[in-house]
Amino acid sequence: MTSTLEPTTTAHAKAGDPHLTYEERLRTLSRASVEQHFDAFVDIDWDNPDFAIDPTDERWILPEIDVLGGHPWYRGLPKDEQIRIGLYRQANVTKVGLQFEQILIAGLMNYALALPNGSPEFRYSTHEATEECHHTQMFQEFVNRSGQQVQGGSRFFRTLGPVLPLAARLVPFAFFYGVLAGEEPIDHVQKSVLRAGDDMHPLLQRIMQIHVAEEARHIGFAHQYLEHHAPRLKRSERAALSLIVPVIMKWLCNEILVPSKQAQRDMGIPDSVMKDLYWTNPESQKFLRDLFGDVRMLADQTGIMNPVSRRLWRALGIDGRSSRFRSQPASAAA
Repeated sequence: MTSTLEPTTTAHAKAGDPHLTYEERLRTLSRASVEQHFDAFVDIDWDNPDFAIDPTDERWILPEIDVLGGHPWYRGLPKDEQIRIGLYRQANVTKVGLQFEQILIAGLMNYALALPNGSPEFRYSTHEATEECHHTQMFQEFVNRSGQQVQGGSRFFRTLGPVLPLAARLVPFAFFYGVLAGEEPIDHVQKSVLRAGDDMHPLLQRIMQIHVAEEARHIGFAHQYLEHHAPRLKRSERAALSLIVPVIMKWLCNEILVPSKQAQRDMGIPDSVMKDLYWTNPESQKFLRDLFGDVRMLADQTGIMNPVSRRLWRALGIDGRSSRFRSQPASAAA
């Protein structure tokens, strides 16, 4: 076990070594999953008094780096209401993340079912599924202890959830882009919160640290898979994916980051504030564009970014400069 993020980051960097073959990179990721992994009920001291969830704790106030937390409407609320909304918001985002990872686990199992003997993708897929199972346990335990009756994603997302894993077997290339559509936004947000260094609740901080550490490998695998398999795409498949991928990106980003109608009502967010937050004001528009710098880079690399698809990325509000390298910090310019 490890309690720091550095070993995982180092393993991920090695997996991206351009001198390694695809199979060698996956073996590197698999070794890292054996040597540096977490258990939801070993690596979090749930009964530590410092980790207790007090619904009046001011550390549940959302940081200004959060899209909702930085909005004037939220900042102008009484402190006890900021705390109430903050705790609910953290629990609901965690529940959505749990639901997404349940779909991901089922998808990975569908994908692995068709893999041949000796496939390095089989081993890493099952390592990732194991880690994601621990994440769902970790997330659900947090939700349970928060006392918040959250539903997570929209009704549409939850209804469609059991069907989505079939995409991993039928259209694996689109599935792994869908993986990034869910993982990149939450990874970006959690890294930003951790880097900001605000006074956050230690239980939430520990959960984020574990999730960021292991998601680095999962995101790395999706990138490696897509880069490796892209040359095998037919021209028609490439054209279709160029239009499908940005739609998947925006949809799943909204499911994870935009409160559902039920969550909006429970938190008491006015419609006018929702419209301004997601995604009308310049700050939130820049935040949305920044989420997908790495994915735009990958779309360039895999040949599914073209003049037509660029217009679609722009229409969806997720266009912008592509990253020059993975996890490149976004510029401060709006």
